[in-house]
Amino acid sequence: MNTFQADRFVRAHLKMRHMVLLVELGRNGSIAQAAQASNLTQPGASKLIGELEHLLGIQLFERQARGVTPTWYGQVLIRRAGIALAEMTAAHQEISELISGLRGKVDIGSVLTPATGLLPKAIKLLKSRYARVHVSVDLNTSKSMVERLRNGQLDLVVGRILDAESAAVLDFEPITDEDHRLIVRAGHPLAERADLGLAELAEQSWIVPPSGSILRDRLTALFLSEGLEPPMETVETLSPPLVASLLMTTDMVVALPEALIQSYIDVGLLVAVPIDLRLRMDVYGIITRKGHQLSPVASAMLTALREVAVEYYPSRARRRSVPPAP
Repeated sequence: MNTFQADRFVRAHLKMRHMVLLVELGRNGSIAQAAQASNLTQPGASKLIGELEHLLGIQLFERQARGVTPTWYGQVLIRRAGIALAEMTAAHQEISELISGLRGKVDIGSVLTPATGLLPKAIKLLKSRYARVHVSVDLNTSKSMVERLRNGQLDLVVGRILDAESAAVLDFEPITDEDHRLIVRAGHPLAERADLGLAELAEQSWIVPPSGSILRDRLTALFLSEGLEPPMETVETLSPPLVASLLMTTDMVVALPEALIQSYIDVGLLVAVPIDLRLRMDVYGIITRKGHQLSPVASAMLTALREVAVEYYPSRARRRSVPPAP
């Protein structure tokens, strides 16, 4: 489909109800449920799908006994429709903000370390300037949050770009990297051990992030590089309060940046074991969609993040860049 044909398809044939139905089909996988969520009859929804497939000359969904599954073409259209609807929602919010003064909502995703220092200070700065702004924060892995950012579900992410496809469509402003230490409770049998090796650590009970996270992959690679099986006794969590509670009440160990649990270290509840794990994470930074105009609220949040980042890490250059493809 050339540019003229694509433009004609969008302007002459594609309607808002098509996009709403596509998004609901992506969520539900059922024509009946998607039709109900889109305020359509089931025959009406089937007709709209048929129209799109006829216009494009491709199959968008595979019909199955228990619903429909999008083809590759269908997945592309669902993702783009979701972005388009998110943009219209943002437009409505932006108009409301301009009418009534700066207010509204900004959705941010963050990995754990900046969520303990950088992000709270930036939110505090933003709220001191615009008290009526609502901030929603999602703590998760970079991979999950970047996907939500690309789909228009988040305005900003403080995290990492992990693949070349995302790097091509996102802007990245580097902040800093993370040196991970082995953390245990005060009085732990390993607390003062400067001679610890990986073989002994492999026998310990570990608190680890979920599978698919960078840290989990690098922990696994660390043990495998020495011909060792990764630890078998593990608890998976991204919750800092749960991590701290497990550390203080058990003999479990965890690899974390000290900044993440500094308050517990300061009062003597947790300690960093005096060994070098050789575990350093890639630089995290502020991620936005390339060429996307942020809403006034999201733009104000970005400004606050940049200002606090300069205060926190004055030695690091703060410029927009795209990391090299992995």
